[in-house]
Amino acid sequence: MKQISVLVTVPPYADYLEEIARHPLVSGLRLNTVMPLREAPVELLRRLSALEKPLWVDLKGRQLRVVGAAIPPFTEIRLSHAIEVETPAEVFFSDGRERGRILGVQGDRIILEGGPRRLIGPGESVNIPHPSLRIRGFLTDTDREYLDAMKACGLRRVMLSFVESREDVEEIRSLIEDAEIIAKIESRRGLDFASGGGGESTRLMAARGDLYVEVARPHQIVRALKTIIRADPTAIAASRILESMADDPIPECSEIGDLAFLLEIGYRSFMFGDSLCFRKAALLEALNLFQAVVSEYR
Repeated sequence: MKQISVLVTVPPYADYLEEIARHPLVSGLRLNTVMPLREAPVELLRRLSALEKPLWVDLKGRQLRVVGAAIPPFTEIRLSHAIEVETPAEVFFSDGRERGRILGVQGDRIILEGGPRRLIGPGESVNIPHPSLRIRGFLTDTDREYLDAMKACGLRRVMLSFVESREDVEEIRSLIEDAEIIAKIESRRGLDFASGGGGESTRLMAARGDLYVEVARPHQIVRALKTIIRADPTAIAASRILESMADDPIPECSEIGDLAFLLEIGYRSFMFGDSLCFRKAALLEALNLFQAVVSEYR
């Protein structure tokens, strides 16, 4: 079997980063650029790039996120991008755990039929899987700030969210010389890009957090995962991996089966999500369990 590797998200100010970076399964570190900083991005990148493993800077691109807080019973939510979509349309928040119905759109504001059942906080993910959705613009101001910081530090590894075309990849390459890009496939248009030869121009990631919400029917995630690994045999499976271990050291049986399925269809690179990586003990337990599961395939 080819070597198995794991990318982990790094909380910028955790005191266990060096220990995690030394773990034999960890092949690289991912910085989620939506996290608030107490320092300039260039200072953070210099500090994190001094760790033992390659650093990947995860840019948000056209990924929709909440800007500001949306407090019940108010029905307006402001997004990170202006959009166009035929209404009414379903909207999902936080990987599908909260949903609503859009009745109107005004630039970067959506008007819901009813208020959310809880506070929808800044930075939460937003999915609008309607086929008519059009997102205005691509890179955010924060993305460009990080790209400038990367150039200042001589870094070139980029994860790019919601990639849907070769033009998305080429835009980054026009800004970072010799950029090494992981294209996160998170939508049906992204799947079209992957199956149309996207894996020939860049490495792909099956970013299952958003992708599972975006596919037309839940069972279609199986076909989507197979599409991505066929398009790129080096593709990375990410998100929704051993997430229950963030709260309980004993994983769900279904999570072990999920890992086995991903290994069976050819995935050899993986990325753990934020909720797991932000807890040192849970992350170490998950890495060790992962290693044990992999040993069953030796």
